[in-house]
Amino acid sequence: MKYEVTIGLETHVELDTASKIFCACGGHSSPKEPNDCVCPACSGMPGMLPVMNKRVVEKAVTAGLMLNCEINRYATFDKKNYYYPDLPCAYQITQLFHPICVNGKVEVTTKDGVSMIGIKQIHMEEDAGKLVHDEWTDTSLVDFNRTSVPLIEIVTHPDFHSAEEVLSYLEMLKSMFRFGKISECEEGAMRCDVNISVRPEGQTELGVRTEIKNMSSFTSIERAIKYETARHIDALERQTEVLVQETRRWDDTKGRTFAMRNKETEADYRYFPDPNLMPIVIDDAWLDEIKSAMPKKPEVKAAEYAEMGISEKEIEVLTGERNLCDLLDGVVALGASVKDAVAWILTECAGVLRKNGQVLSDLQITPEKLAKIIAMVADGKINRGAGKKVLTAVIEKDVDPEEFARENSLDANTDESAVAAVVDKVLAADPKSVEDYKNGKTKVFQALFGACMRELRGTADPMVIKKLLEEKLK
Repeated sequence: MKYEVTIGLETHVELDTASKIFCACGGHSSPKEPNDCVCPACSGMPGMLPVMNKRVVEKAVTAGLMLNCEINRYATFDKKNYYYPDLPCAYQITQLFHPICVNGKVEVTTKDGVSMIGIKQIHMEEDAGKLVHDEWTDTSLVDFNRTSVPLIEIVTHPDFHSAEEVLSYLEMLKSMFRFGKISECEEGAMRCDVNISVRPEGQTELGVRTEIKNMSSFTSIERAIKYETARHIDALERQTEVLVQETRRWDDTKGRTFAMRNKETEADYRYFPDPNLMPIVIDDAWLDEIKSAMPKKPEVKAAEYAEMGISEKEIEVLTGERNLCDLLDGVVALGASVKDAVAWILTECAGVLRKNGQVLSDLQITPEKLAKIIAMVADGKINRGAGKKVLTAVIEKDVDPEEFARENSLDANTDESAVAAVVDKVLAADPKSVEDYKNGKTKVFQALFGACMRELRGTADPMVIKKLLEEKLK
């Protein structure tokens, strides 16, 4: 018998904001040590009231627009009541009755074709803390740094039918949200609950649903879906177990899921409107402001870059990081050619970062400074070797390119008489190499050329040095 797997996703994304959703504590990237980014409000002290962070609303709306959702002009917050040690108030502030975004849809492409995935809703909520389990001492510690960090939860319809579709969707979300500066989506900042059921092909009623909680690794998500699919099929075909609606935990080491608890319903959480937070009303002016600040989607940017003559491989790297696109656009706007700008960003800048153990996402250089370096090389003020030295100094020390070149005597030496004098000096200092060259040992030419470059500290045009050296050796 053939079976059909049906999957729905609940994806939690931590928003990249400077502060938490309901207090002034720093956001996701602020904490350095456990419990060093906590205040009376986010730690649940009595009498402390939440104050809404406007940037959270704007990022949630931006996410909704990118996923083709309808934006609710009237949104409210609700209390979701349950007790867990990392939830200091014993309730979570979330949205049930009036979420910020509804009725979206996106296309997902796999080797089997294009699928349309429906987005049921996107709602804002606060994150819980983090439990740290110490098996050595058999204790559990609580870190409240993550408490009240802003989240959006993207809830899909059960429109997925394979692990490949799920991974393609999650990769698209990650690329889209990084590009839109909604979230960095790094490890732990993008977590997924997978709701999965299996039914005989042709059956209209969905099978028993299982929820696999809190997975952040795409590899683990793929393995968990495939394991759970096989478990359900075994239960249906061979009666190996009785399937029940439940929440399960994925064990990556053992490669299997384990039961955690029976699946809760809305009634179990006793939702009710939060009386401490006013409704959010989004008028036309605010919505237009959010829309005007939205970046172009990665696929739109990719199409523009293709028209500019940038290769497909280069486009893939550039559109993977919004900062790289902003840098490229800024450098080209300042007069650099597209070809030069792409080469300096993806080759020279990447080389400097690689030596320092960094990647392109760590690049910190303004379009103005990079454009100045490219122009100095293109105009012959410095050669490319000197340009690389200037670039290294700019990336590592944030210096002014022209001042650094001048202070370190990196200005290109195009005066042939000055270069000729250095060539004469090198030849006079190494008569044996000169004699070897005359006797047919042409390999010594490279050593003499290198000596000239060292004397000139890499500031002269290599072609001028080569020409004069050849002339004088003849």
